[in-house]
Amino acid sequence: MTDQHLADWQQRAQVFEKAINSVVVGLERPVRLITTAVFSRGHVMLEGDVGVGKTTLLRAVARGIGGAYERIEGTIDLMPNDLVYHTYINELGKPQVDPGPILKHGEHLATFFFNEVNRARPQVHSLLLRVMAEKSVTAFNREYYFPHLQVFADRNRVEKDETFEIPSAARDRFMLELRIETPQNSDLQKELMFNPKFYDVDHLIETIDAGILPYRELNGIGQAIQHQIQASGTLQNYALELWQATRDPKAFGISIDNVDMDRLILAGASARGAAMLMRAARVTAWLNNRNHVLPEDIRDIFHEAMAHRIFFNPTYELRRTHIAEQLSKKILQQIAAP
Repeated sequence: MTDQHLADWQQRAQVFEKAINSVVVGLERPVRLITTAVFSRGHVMLEGDVGVGKTTLLRAVARGIGGAYERIEGTIDLMPNDLVYHTYINELGKPQVDPGPILKHGEHLATFFFNEVNRARPQVHSLLLRVMAEKSVTAFNREYYFPHLQVFADRNRVEKDETFEIPSAARDRFMLELRIETPQNSDLQKELMFNPKFYDVDHLIETIDAGILPYRELNGIGQAIQHQIQASGTLQNYALELWQATRDPKAFGISIDNVDMDRLILAGASARGAAMLMRAARVTAWLNNRNHVLPEDIRDIFHEAMAHRIFFNPTYELRRTHIAEQLSKKILQQIAAP
């Protein structure tokens, strides 16, 4: 793939971001990180309060990518089969089985949004894990493949009743975990409150041109970016130390107030997580119009790519958000950038 072709796609990425930011306000960083994940071909976990625009954001992303979009709500009675097929009594009064949200669009499924995923049971998480990892599922005595699929999930962080923690294997499959919050700027808050264009979400989504980033071509352009954007040996050593620090922060002289560093870490970031960090860093460099990765490209996405892969002693899990932010900052401060 030529440099000119990559440059053309970079312009498309800019148009895509601009279109998304015209639909949601005050979410420029999440939009950039989602764009990074789209070109890195990675799945994304979202976390935020109710009504902050997560669904609108993902509907806008899905329209900008094109292809089929499906959404399912996590509930305590949801079973794996509900994702695969739908049973009902048809107009003739006979039982009928139709493909469910995962299957109905076949290989055209490009964006799948699992809302409140932690309300679903572990059996559902297991099926979701296979779909994310292998982009396939077995049903009706055959294998279905989804080569262009990108999964987004939202975790309810407010209510704890009738919820199930996402298992470590599933969390590790998400390239990035993003916080979606209401903008703090009062002018943006007034815009959301009083501008009538934000009252009709369906019309708002339709203002985005469909298929700005043709979903069938994203796998190819994603691979090209990974091959074209270079990382020097010095930078590779820097990234390696950052990864090692997530596994044994005390060995790098990292401490956090009121935390026993000997007991904090049950498991650090996985090798898969380290590789995903670099995939995202290469795309970050490309979006910033560079053909090589700089330390700031890694630092910019380090927390979103690594924090959710670090598993704490249960004593500290209730303080996860605060401790994970502190740990990321301390690692970036302690490990000298080249």
